[in-house]
Amino acid sequence: MKLFLRSHLMLIGFMLVQLLLVLLVFWFDGYSHTGTLLYAGFLGLLVLAGYLAVRYVSMRGFYRRLSKPYPKLLDAPEEIGSAALSRALEELLDDYYRQTQERLRSWERQREERLQFMNQWVHQMKTPLAVIELLTQEADDEQADSIAEEAERLRKGLEMVLSMSRLERFEQDFRVEKVELREAVGETVSEFKRLFIRSRVYPENKVEAELTVETDAKWLRFMLQQLLSNAIKYSAGSGTAVKISTVRLGRSVLLEVSDRGVGIPKQDLGRVFRPFFTGENGRSFKESTGMGLYLVQEAAGRLNHRVSIESEQGQGTTVRVEFPFAGDSE
Repeated sequence: MKLFLRSHLMLIGFMLVQLLLVLLVFWFDGYSHTGTLLYAGFLGLLVLAGYLAVRYVSMRGFYRRLSKPYPKLLDAPEEIGSAALSRALEELLDDYYRQTQERLRSWERQREERLQFMNQWVHQMKTPLAVIELLTQEADDEQADSIAEEAERLRKGLEMVLSMSRLERFEQDFRVEKVELREAVGETVSEFKRLFIRSRVYPENKVEAELTVETDAKWLRFMLQQLLSNAIKYSAGSGTAVKISTVRLGRSVLLEVSDRGVGIPKQDLGRVFRPFFTGENGRSFKESTGMGLYLVQEAAGRLNHRVSIESEQGQGTTVRVEFPFAGDSE
């Protein structure tokens, strides 16, 4: 009803002004029968009210539908109205809804096909990569070490591609459970053992023993991999430590990954979680993809974790992941 009145305010105002002008013309022309003038005005208002009532009855469903839209246009519980405009709009909305649904289904099929192709391609690439890694393990020279290093980069790139595709189906690909944080950190640090040695930095696992957090173990490992990879890359050659520690905050716990590397310029700090953003450091470190912190934030957000970052150029960077539910393992 409110929407109907608002849409007819101009008509009502116009009719009232017109009626008032007619009455004033008669009054200034010398017509002195006040009662007759008021009666004529009343009849005019009655005709206007009758028109509005008929209009509202014929388009009541239309205005109700606009005031309280339904989740699906085709699921409205009543007809939109008997007026020609209402029926035309009903047909237009239904046709538009059907076309939109068809386009969405087509887009969804194409997206699923692309994801399936990408996942298959990544798994196919893992086989020759495993062969390369096996061959380089048997060789013992500088060239083999270089090949092994590049193969390791390829593997991490493939894992990132897989993680991006899994984010598309995150609800089908996670399981929240109690995970012992120190053990998870230790396993991830072991994966980067060669990279630590090559980069001339060393890890410090200061995570509290027997501390558990409620998270998905696989996605936690992925987030740790990204954070450690960044910390090593941006502090390589410094001979300093990459420190992984925890801070308790009531029921929650903060996991901190700190390095003493190049740090992040102040003007870039607010944009580091944007996809493909590499900033000033990206010009110096050609391997930067700008996706690591973005994916960490995306995965953490879907697990109800919070990610924050603190950095000073030339002094290092600390990334914090807050787990809202933590405790001691029993």
